[in-house]
Amino acid sequence: MTRSLLAAGATVAILLATIGANAQTTAPATQTAPAASDQPASDQGAAGQGSDQAGSDEDKQAPIPFEGGQLTITQPEQDGEKVLSYDGKQLASNYDVFFDKIVKIGDVNVALVDVGDGGNQCGPAKVIVWKPKDGEIQTTTVEQDECGAPPAAVSDDAIYFVPYLLPGDSKPALQWSPTEGLTTSGNLTYTPEPGTGWKDVDPSKYDNIIDAFHNEAVYKAGQALLGDDMPDMATSLLVGGGTEKTESGAFYATGCVPHDCGGNDGFMAVDPAKQKVYFARRGDNGEPQAWPPMKDWPDDIKKAYDDAQGN
Repeated sequence: MTRSLLAAGATVAILLATIGANAQTTAPATQTAPAASDQPASDQGAAGQGSDQAGSDEDKQAPIPFEGGQLTITQPEQDGEKVLSYDGKQLASNYDVFFDKIVKIGDVNVALVDVGDGGNQCGPAKVIVWKPKDGEIQTTTVEQDECGAPPAAVSDDAIYFVPYLLPGDSKPALQWSPTEGLTTSGNLTYTPEPGTGWKDVDPSKYDNIIDAFHNEAVYKAGQALLGDDMPDMATSLLVGGGTEKTESGAFYATGCVPHDCGGNDGFMAVDPAKQKVYFARRGDNGEPQAWPPMKDWPDDIKKAYDDAQGN
């Protein structure tokens, strides 16, 4: 998937190269604690202890030595929130709290911790922990929307956060450093693969039907129908799997909004032969919105929608 860069500059170009293609094209998902081999060498002792404990109790994580003290992750109440603390001072809490790694930005050691609600297709926020020279422990939380933080890429002088974009989206790319704090590097806009047409549509390659928007012809057809509703429509398909086919050769899939399955559900169908796309979204009131109006849908696609909804 290609993203066009609206606010250019060397910094944004560097951060895109740093984070790599996978972070730009992979939907956000709940992350797990890294293995000891993923840690910097100086931290593998603590991480190894965490790995040993995880074998007996995956909810327990060993203390992490940091700047003359200890970062700890505890769960004071069974089935309650986990708490991130530094030498007894609470820094953050939520149901999923996992130590990521310690990195060096300039001459400052920085701990990265994932903190989130958990759940399907929702990544955690990133809590940045550091201790200024002769100062108190500090934190900054990076959370671009209600579904977690963008992936983090670390350079020598900053940490960059490049957002995952849904069709129709534009979002800022962020950077953080101990001296400048959290700032905006530039803006990214979703753009389909240039020059791709209906003949290039291949649902066998799609992990989620949202991937069909990578195709320029599908994207333009969807944009013509949905307009400003395109990001919301794509969000209603985020929690979903592969596609199914109708007898006529059109393919379709259903999905839902993370943490709101049953309350905000989506349906999308693509007919490459007829060069048409169809969308529907149903909320709590049970009445679907449809693009184009459902009375204009072919019978087989209408049946696929009804079957998917259990009608």
